[in-house]
Amino acid sequence: MSVESISHQAHASWYKVQYETKDAQEKAIADWQFDQENNTVNHWIHQRLLNLATPLTLEKKQWLTVGDGYGFDANFFYKKGLDVTASDISDTFLPLSHQHGLFQKYAVENAEKLTFADNSFDYVFCKEAYHHFPRPYMAVYEMIRVAREGVVLIEPHDPVSKMPLLLAARNIIDRVDTALLQKYWKNRYSFEEVGNYVFKLSEREIDKLANGIGMKMVAFKGINNNYHSPQVAKEKADASSPAFRKILRKLRIHNALSRLSLMPTQVLSAIIFKKIPSENTLAALKKEGYQLHFFPVNPYANR
Repeated sequence: MSVESISHQAHASWYKVQYETKDAQEKAIADWQFDQENNTVNHWIHQRLLNLATPLTLEKKQWLTVGDGYGFDANFFYKKGLDVTASDISDTFLPLSHQHGLFQKYAVENAEKLTFADNSFDYVFCKEAYHHFPRPYMAVYEMIRVAREGVVLIEPHDPVSKMPLLLAARNIIDRVDTALLQKYWKNRYSFEEVGNYVFKLSEREIDKLANGIGMKMVAFKGINNNYHSPQVAKEKADASSPAFRKILRKLRIHNALSRLSLMPTQVLSAIIFKKIPSENTLAALKKEGYQLHFFPVNPYANR
């Protein structure tokens, strides 16, 4: 059996292993609902990621979420009154979340081989799942295939691409010994227990991928958001919580360092557009701090 097949099976069964009983599955949804209703730190962290898609939700569009194991991402769009289909390789939570009314439609799908027809949805949304795919480029091509307008990827940011000094140090050290840096940079090559390599996103990577297949433009926005801790996850995300005030202090420091280009943002939102969106959407993206990269027309594409 191939490495990717093993990884697919492991991902498909992961939720069943983690939540073996119906009670455990119900509790996971109840915990999520508690976070929503009480505006916890856990909810605040995830909402900040979901809000990166907000500029694309101002118009009535049809959405597909990919790698959406619990269906919680789909609920974000569903609550905005949008047509959304939740999808994941696992069938553990989607039927249960559907019963709880979190969304109306779902499908059990392998992101690397989606069963939908070309151009089935306006947008495809993939949050914190790309790095789990054993062959993520295949998944991106599939998402682009089934999208009419664009694909949203929200993932950990590759630090090397944004830190020239680190890149220079790596290049110099690798000339001496390519294994030396790994003694100190332990997660230079990272793997998950289910078998896949952990991919991270960079602007340059997505620029090349999108431009190479004739996409119209891409948009990027980075945020700092790595503040999850089990000890404070259920704390209120407001000024009444000392733990949350501490998180906000860290966020201000990290944002300042990112603005000065002394550290990359922790998370990157990359939107690949198959067509130029409306002026209203472009304005909303700029207002939310997205950088827009418009690609030139390939003069040799139709020769």
